[in-house]
Amino acid sequence: MPKMKTRKAVAARFKVTGTGKLIRNRPGKRHILTKKSSKRKRHLSKQMVVDKGQTKMYARLMGVA
Repeated sequence: MPKMKTRKAVAARFKVTGTGKLIRNRPGKRHILTKKSSKRKRHLSKQMVVDKGQTKMYARLMGVA
C-alpha cells in the first residue's frame, strides 16, 4: 500500500503539540479590526486546540495519525 501524501493546506494551518493535540489559529483577525475591541483582538491572537471530533480527520490529512 502506498504512503498517503500530506495535505499541505492542512499542514500549514495546524500544528501538532508534544502530546499529539492539534493547535489552530482563530479566524477574524485579518481585516475590519477598528470596530473590534482590544480585548477581542488579543483573544483572537491566541491559538486554540482543535475540537476532539475534528482532530482525527485533520491528523489523518496531515499524516500524523
